[in-house]
Amino acid sequence: MMLLSSLAYLYFLAAVAFAVPAQEKRVHHQADLSDHVHDDSQNYQYDHEAFLGEDEAKTFDQLTPEESKGRLAKIVDRIDTDKDGYITHSELHKWIKHRQRRYIEENVNKHWKDYDGNKNDKIAWEEYKNTTYGYYLGEDFDDIEDKHTYKSMLARDERRFKAADKDGDGIATREEFTAFLHPEEFDYMKDMVVQETIEDIDKNGDGKINLNEYIGDMFTPEDGETEPDWVQTEKKHFVEFRDVNKDGYLDADEVARWVLPGEIDHSDNEAKHLIHETDTDKDEKITKKEILGNWNMFVGSQATNYGEDLTKKHEEL
Repeated sequence: MMLLSSLAYLYFLAAVAFAVPAQEKRVHHQADLSDHVHDDSQNYQYDHEAFLGEDEAKTFDQLTPEESKGRLAKIVDRIDTDKDGYITHSELHKWIKHRQRRYIEENVNKHWKDYDGNKNDKIAWEEYKNTTYGYYLGEDFDDIEDKHTYKSMLARDERRFKAADKDGDGIATREEFTAFLHPEEFDYMKDMVVQETIEDIDKNGDGKINLNEYIGDMFTPEDGETEPDWVQTEKKHFVEFRDVNKDGYLDADEVARWVLPGEIDHSDNEAKHLIHETDTDKDEKITKKEILGNWNMFVGSQATNYGEDLTKKHEEL
């Protein structure tokens, strides 16, 4: 007997979670590059985690300065994709975004082996469908208490899979499967994010979101329960900000502005910052020599940790 995969179970939990009150659960904010304050006058921990990723930054903190610089030199060679001896803003920006997306890649890798049944390093829709829903397909979900939910999940998965499958061959590459699992990370999938959001909230099926549906997605009062102050605030936001054309509804464009806000590109800003601080000849690109000359801004080591510990102890005194 084939049970539902962990991914389908997560989808089910997500569907349940949508009924839980939360003002910001729908909004796909771009995460900052580090939880540390970006203050170079205190330390470079923000820069280290932005450049390396949190886990790798901790690894470098255990290395000697010589080991850190040696590994950094190898990283620079990887960043310099055109092998011209210079790191441009574009190359550094791409690298930082890649490091920050590692958690997504790890999530995809975790599920990849579950669905790539024939081990050809691609996942066909049939592979995904059979692994996720296979046991229930033959019986048309008849033994499931809420079979309508599972049928809807299957249809939604198939539609999203087809949208992620850019060449339409019914087979997802690793990049396409990443877009399937994390559509909010891909520009070409943003219409799908908006469509699914509307479908989740739109209870009367008119393809739009009215005020009651908008609030109902966040808060459903129990008998005698007083409406929290934040609900009034959200009603005001709906009327004054979300409903741009003032027709009493949120259409697809308005939902997109809400759940996919245009935000600062932290990776872009960090690439500019690192180049500005490292570019000694001010040609707006940096060499391996310039990077290694400013190595402790890019990576940590036992020495930088020791220095930071001394500073902390001095401040405590």
